[in-house]
Amino acid sequence: MSVSHLILVVDDDAAIRDSLSKELHAAGYATATASDGREGVAAFETRAPDLVLTDLAMPRSDGFELIAAIRAASRTPIIVLSVRGADADKVRALDLGADDFVTKPFSVAELLARVRAQLRRTGAGASSVLSFADLTIDIERRRVVQGGREIRLTPTEFALLELLATNAGKPMFTDQIISRVWRDAPSTTADTVRVHMSSLRKKIEPDPSDPRYIVTEPWVGYRFIAEPI
Repeated sequence: MSVSHLILVVDDDAAIRDSLSKELHAAGYATATASDGREGVAAFETRAPDLVLTDLAMPRSDGFELIAAIRAASRTPIIVLSVRGADADKVRALDLGADDFVTKPFSVAELLARVRAQLRRTGAGASSVLSFADLTIDIERRRVVQGGREIRLTPTEFALLELLATNAGKPMFTDQIISRVWRDAPSTTADTVRVHMSSLRKKIEPDPSDPRYIVTEPWVGYRFIAEPI
């Protein structure tokens, strides 16, 4: 099991949101959805997606406002999907910070290729080895060493550790964890996460009752607190 990239789909057309979500799930991505820019900002803040797909013409708050709001706080890739293919709209969206612009209608194959390209670009400089105090995580080789000893993790435990460690210092909501690790499997609950997290802590924490790496954030989820070195 590996961590799925989470993609936020923002469109006021429910049929398009559902269709895109199904295609993205089939391609191995987790998704979150919103019906306009205002909901999109809220979802972005709570779900912390790896990439955003957004329409431009939406009620209450449009795609331009969403792009501006995201760019004020993050470099997360944004791909615009819109029937508004005029040069002026493309230029405005790109000037506000969008990374790509796809005019509707489009082929799913082309869209997925553009998604992969943006995710490669943003992840190109990321290290495959994460080092913390007495803990090393080799993501590519799927190897974990704590205090000089190799720790054997299950695929789910490794996916949990990878997700938390690559977001060190940030609180991860339980819903985010379910989306990334279990890809929103219907049977997955907060108790499922708790059980696997407890098992992971027993393996990597010198003292599970006094966590050095993973702490519980009440009413939120979990946080990896160790500082990278």
